[in-house]
Amino acid sequence: MSEFGDLVRRQARIVMVGLAGLEMTLAPAFAANNACDGIKVEVTKARKQEYAPLVAAALGNKFKPAQAKFFTIMENGNWSAAYVSTPVSDDGVMFFQTVNGKKQFRDVWGGYAEPSEKPDLVSWAKKLGAPEKLARCFAETVTE
Repeated sequence: MSEFGDLVRRQARIVMVGLAGLEMTLAPAFAANNACDGIKVEVTKARKQEYAPLVAAALGNKFKPAQAKFFTIMENGNWSAAYVSTPVSDDGVMFFQTVNGKKQFRDVWGGYAEPSEKPDLVSWAKKLGAPEKLARCFAETVTE
């Protein structure tokens, strides 16, 4: 019975170590979901077709809208942010505000950010006028 008990304890330790590793892997994914709760983030064909010409126009129409590749499109109220890659720029998050029914380009964020920079990213987006929820979702998305 002692050998069986040792085997069970050893297996339990292996399971616990595995679960701890799984938690470390999944925690950022759950955090991103929490930060983006209430934010529309789907990249659908219709949304790509809506945003691609906006992105191309914001970058001086130096590429065809179909060449824009979207990682995510976040919408909250009359603000939106498209995380996009184009042939003429580094990957970036382009912010748009809907005014009188038309989306207008406001600014773009590009680069790389560490998780410790989330408060600065939220602050930057809010200074543009973006809602708090969108600013938090943006910060979480670019630091994943």
